[in-house]
Amino acid sequence: MESTLVIIYVILAICVVLAIGLAVVLGYVWYRDNKRKGNFKSKEEKSNSGSKSSKIGQTKLQGIESMSKFLAFDTIVDSMIVRKNRTQYVMVLKCKGINYDLLGEEEKLAVESGFVQFLNTLKFPIQIYIQSRSLNLKNNIDKYQEKLEAVNADIVKIDNQIKREKANGRLDLVQKLEFDRRRKVNILEYGVDIANYVARLSQNRNVLQQNTYVAISYYTSEFGGQISNYSKEEVDNIAFSELYTRAQTLSSALSSSGVSSKVMTSEELAELLYIAYNRDDSELINIKKSVEAQYDSLYNTSKDIMDKQKEMIEEKVNQEAVHLTEKSLAKANRILKLRQQNREEIRRRAIAYVERYKGDMTEELFNETKKQIQKTDITKPDYDKDEPELNKREETTGTNSEKTEPVKRNPEENGKEKRELTEEQKRRIIEERRRMARRQELRREAEMRARRNIAEKGEMERTTTREKSIQENETETGVKRRVPRRRPTETSAQ
Repeated sequence: MESTLVIIYVILAICVVLAIGLAVVLGYVWYRDNKRKGNFKSKEEKSNSGSKSSKIGQTKLQGIESMSKFLAFDTIVDSMIVRKNRTQYVMVLKCKGINYDLLGEEEKLAVESGFVQFLNTLKFPIQIYIQSRSLNLKNNIDKYQEKLEAVNADIVKIDNQIKREKANGRLDLVQKLEFDRRRKVNILEYGVDIANYVARLSQNRNVLQQNTYVAISYYTSEFGGQISNYSKEEVDNIAFSELYTRAQTLSSALSSSGVSSKVMTSEELAELLYIAYNRDDSELINIKKSVEAQYDSLYNTSKDIMDKQKEMIEEKVNQEAVHLTEKSLAKANRILKLRQQNREEIRRRAIAYVERYKGDMTEELFNETKKQIQKTDITKPDYDKDEPELNKREETTGTNSEKTEPVKRNPEENGKEKRELTEEQKRRIIEERRRMARRQELRREAEMRARRNIAEKGEMERTTTREKSIQENETETGVKRRVPRRRPTETSAQ
């Protein structure tokens, strides 16, 4: 029993010694690592303080170089690709080929002979590059949409013009405008169908477009003098002039074989390289829109906020002005129609009143009254001001006729007439004159009665229309007003 306890104690002592030794070893290792790290940091701070500027394209942190070092070009300048630290310049021609299989035998021979001449004129190396990309018709769809918006704006203008001409009553011009509107609507419908068809066609990713390019190179070693004596701009100008001459020579030589070509611009070269390095993402991100949106710029040059607000306010004012013009035109058209209807209704009722009291008038007075009703211009607000003048004229003419002196005759003739006329004849003449005077008095009374009745009927109609309008206003506003009624005259009461 005692021996087992001794063995246990010995084992525990050994474990304690091993644990202490392991802790000492780990502490030594930790101290040595910290010491090394401290020395490395001090050395790095000294090196950073000594060299404050770092080279572009290389980061000293963790020893990782820039991504631009892995690209096969440096930059794009003046429609040229600069490579190998400005020792090589590349200009690219975009070629548009022909369908060789659809040509005739003579045309094929002409194309072949032209291509042979092109090969014979080569005095410098070229490279032919073929790139296949999915057909992107978004730009064409955007152009179609802009044209369709312009056509729709023209249709809106024609509609407003048609409303104005209808209000003015120019029916011949309205017919021409309606014909022009139908033509514009047909163009709009046809354009919408084309835009929808192109949009459906662009959704098919299996439609590929193949482009052919010819790359022309120029090395600075071909230059006669030392490059160090020239600046970068001078070297770029020399390379551009040489490459442009070669490109024009190649373009004229390719035209003999029926192939048209043009020098690619800097933006087109950037798109070409972007698609070459990013085939998967090129369909999602368009390089042209990225450049226009200035994603590569430090600051985005957009319009000032005040200019944007001014444009928004001006657009809103224009819209409200157009809306007010349309509303005013419609209201003016309704007012003109109501005025015309009122004129016709006034004439119709006046003729009805005259026909109602036809029995109290003579035929001549009846016809003259109808004639005056048709001839009177009701549009003038003072068309009834001529009536007092006519009354004055009638009164003056009547008084003058009554005050006219009898014709002076020779007393001998009067004596002869008196001797010739008998008592019976004198009595008949006096009775005839009395009947004529009585007839004239009755005619005047009938005329006055007809005028009075017509005036009373018109006044009654006006009061009824006034009461109706007041009742309508009361129903709209909910406020009741007391309208004084006109007392009947003695003639109406009788």
